[in-house]
Amino acid sequence: MIKDLAPLVVAQFLSAFADNAILFTVIAIVLQDGGREEWYIPALQSVFLVAYVTLAPWVGIWADRLSKPRVLIIANLIKAAGGLLLLGGVEPLIAYSLVGAGAALYSPAKYGILPEIADKDHLVKANGWVEGATIAAILFGTVGGARIADHSIPAALAVICGCFLASVLVGLLLPKLPARHHSETPAVRQLVTQSKALLQSRRARLVLLGLAMFWAAAATLRVVLVAWAPDVLHTQTATDIAELTLFTAIGIVIGAALAPRWIPLAAIRRTRYAGYAIALMFGLLAASSDIWSARAALLGIGIAGGFFVVPLNAAIQDIGHRNVGAGIAVAIQNFFLNAAMLTAVGLYTAAAAHGADPIVILLTMGAIVLAFVVRISLRLPRDTDAEQNL
Repeated sequence: MIKDLAPLVVAQFLSAFADNAILFTVIAIVLQDGGREEWYIPALQSVFLVAYVTLAPWVGIWADRLSKPRVLIIANLIKAAGGLLLLGGVEPLIAYSLVGAGAALYSPAKYGILPEIADKDHLVKANGWVEGATIAAILFGTVGGARIADHSIPAALAVICGCFLASVLVGLLLPKLPARHHSETPAVRQLVTQSKALLQSRRARLVLLGLAMFWAAAATLRVVLVAWAPDVLHTQTATDIAELTLFTAIGIVIGAALAPRWIPLAAIRRTRYAGYAIALMFGLLAASSDIWSARAALLGIGIAGGFFVVPLNAAIQDIGHRNVGAGIAVAIQNFFLNAAMLTAVGLYTAAAAHGADPIVILLTMGAIVLAFVVRISLRLPRDTDAEQNL
């Protein structure tokens, strides 16, 4: 493993484990309550995403103004506070929004630290390690968190808070990195200015569009499954739903592991094939009527997603590191991506409130993904030299 990467991978695993466990713990709270409307779970996802959008002008600046290991520690403490509020019986919409605030601060530091501990030739590999740790955490966090929560909500929340605090302790082992940038420009103005600078690159615009499309579809899929699985597969508990998402996570592990070898930065155009596969798998999932066909479709979505997102993440980090600063670039990325996710989940929340059929939603998502990938692929450069000059 790349020097100094191991503590980051371990800290990321613990934090991501708790992130996913807390989501399915909240889902278990809702399912056990039984009196919530169908829009409530999509609303939970929305309040989590609101923090990413509203804090975007500041989190990137903080990630570059402070040492990134320190930012990771502060962010995990905020997330732990959200878990403690849930444990204390605070309204989930309020407590989960605090977890979202911690996650919004955590993300630019997590990705922005990578160009500081890995050179350009190893950046995709470093992303593969971090994404692999993240998805491994999803594997254990979704199912483990859901199982514990179905048995005992307080026990699940205690484990979650413990993981956040353990991630804080591991974060102390990260190298003492200096702050990268310092500016007295107001945060909102700086975000606008830096966004314009980053988006001057055609390559950056296309990468951000592709990432926004992917994560909007992924966020919507996660909440659609909560409605689709009981109707089609007759699932009943948070564990049943978590075990479905497990197959997507396994797929992303496979895709993330293979992506650095098959899609280096110089061949980023190849990601379009993964995008086509994602659209196809959404259609197959909508046509599924039994548990194994659903699992196969979700596995396919995950594999294609790993091939799609890992190279694009590396590309935007490389562009940002050379132009506006990696932390600020990731914060800009988070703003656009989470605005897209918030919009997509918000539209689904409105559709669910009006009784939309989850199967129709899945087919619509597949068509939208296909349309975006076709549009992006038509504008991508046709050769490596042209791409490298963008």
